Amino acid sequence: MKLKNTVFSFWLPVAILLLTLILMGCSPSSPTDESVFRMSIKNEPPTLDWNLATDSVSFTILTNIMEGLTQYDSKLNAQPAIAKKWEYSEDGRTITFFLRNDATWSDGKPVTAADFEYSWKRLLAPETASQYAYFLFDIENAAEYNSGKITDPNQVGVRALAPDVLEVRLKKPVVYFPSITTFMVTFPMRKDVVLKHGDSWTEPENIVTNGPYTLEEWQHEYKMVLQANPSHYEGKPEVDTIRIFVVQEPTTALTLYETGELDYIELPPVAIPHYKSSSEYRNKPQLRGYYYGFNVQKPPFDNMLVRQAFAHAIDRSRIPKFLKGGELPASSWIPKGMFGYNEDIGSKFNPEKARALLAEAGYPNGKGFPQVTAVFNTGDLNHFIGEFIQAQWKEHLNVQIDFESQEWKVFLSRLDLDPPQIFRLGWGADFPDPDNFMNLFIKTSGNNRLRWSHPRYDELIALGSALKKPGERQAVYDEAQILLTEKEVPMIPLFVSAQNLLVKPYVRGLENNAMELLYLKRIRLEKPTK
Repeated sequence: MKLKNTVFSFWLPVAILLLTLILMGCSPSSPTDESVFRMSIKNEPPTLDWNLATDSVSFTILTNIMEGLTQYDSKLNAQPAIAKKWEYSEDGRTITFFLRNDATWSDGKPVTAADFEYSWKRLLAPETASQYAYFLFDIENAAEYNSGKITDPNQVGVRALAPDVLEVRLKKPVVYFPSITTFMVTFPMRKDVVLKHGDSWTEPENIVTNGPYTLEEWQHEYKMVLQANPSHYEGKPEVDTIRIFVVQEPTTALTLYETGELDYIELPPVAIPHYKSSSEYRNKPQLRGYYYGFNVQKPPFDNMLVRQAFAHAIDRSRIPKFLKGGELPASSWIPKGMFGYNEDIGSKFNPEKARALLAEAGYPNGKGFPQVTAVFNTGDLNHFIGEFIQAQWKEHLNVQIDFESQEWKVFLSRLDLDPPQIFRLGWGADFPDPDNFMNLFIKTSGNNRLRWSHPRYDELIALGSALKKPGERQAVYDEAQILLTEKEVPMIPLFVSAQNLLVKPYVRGLENNAMELLYLKRIRLEKPTK
């Protein structure tokens, strides 16, 4: 498939139609002095079951309707949330969390340690099939319960000692564990609500949450409405209502922003140069890597030489020049700005070496190379990158790779069931430690779509999470990254992302950070919105 450039004029009718629909659906039914913040998301959240969610869209919603034991401050340090404090045992293998006594669910019931115990054991239960179950594998017997080696959940090292005391027993000391509890899959959950409503428990009429906002409305594929929670332990947020619209095309979102119908958007790549001098423009490097992965079980990428050739055939230095959003080219996986980063690691651009490797694999000058289709989820940025990668492989390897785009839900489902030969994915930090990036590709990771595993790699990642001396940790992660990005090459890192936003001048308190966390409870508006 030959990719074609997206143009603004093509999307103008779509933008006008969507604008009309939003205007029809946004007439405030509440008092005129109600404060309303309007934003867009790129896709419908695949799920709001926080044990099952895996994507940044769902995380944006869940971060604002739910809270866990801890939350991040502006410097990405884990701070108390539902837990008012925590204590380590002398050997560092037991953490005891002490919960606030003023944290309540949206139906008025108190948040208890038993709600955390239920949520974590449900996350780990084999029948839940959560892709993020491995996040809790540092807990005693967690991996064994998830794999079915043990069947008694009471053997898992998490239990409620009292309504306000949660004990967590670890296999080994894990210095970053409080940061893990900021993440959505570890949020507490009401067992009675899940059992009563089954698969529909996350619908607005059923869901019970504990965050600063409640889910009041969910018109699937169109709009979500969040309402400020007056019973939140930090107090009712200043912004009364959050209206969130599903706008898949960034150029459409830009039109809505320009016409005053949205207060905050992510800027499409093609528009960045025009807005860079605007006072409403914000740019922030992210702890988010962008990569192309191989299904190493499918020919021809079951051949390591082919994977190495494809990695050496890409000139990553050209990517920031056409994206123009502050992206950083990267051949290693741990992103710049995070401990463990090493810019010298990775398969550097070397077309001569790439051609030699492909010839050694049996495809001299690309001769006889089979038909291959690479898949990415629909979006301008992914389109531009796909077009560039396609041209690079054609120019430097003389192979023609077809590219196909798919809607987000369809794309995720395909990755889960049968990953294509090549696919595009990204990974943003769930907590700011290299373990979060490196354990993505261990054998037991539910987010490892590469169908690749390596015993030495798994051993290194387990070792890295337990070491305390920075020099020793760095050496371990260097070895693991070399294995991942130079020797085995089941994936090709391309660049570290940057966030490019437009924010209306009357929006205050909106802090963009390296993890793309959007805490809506911290914003305020200097004037009423429509």
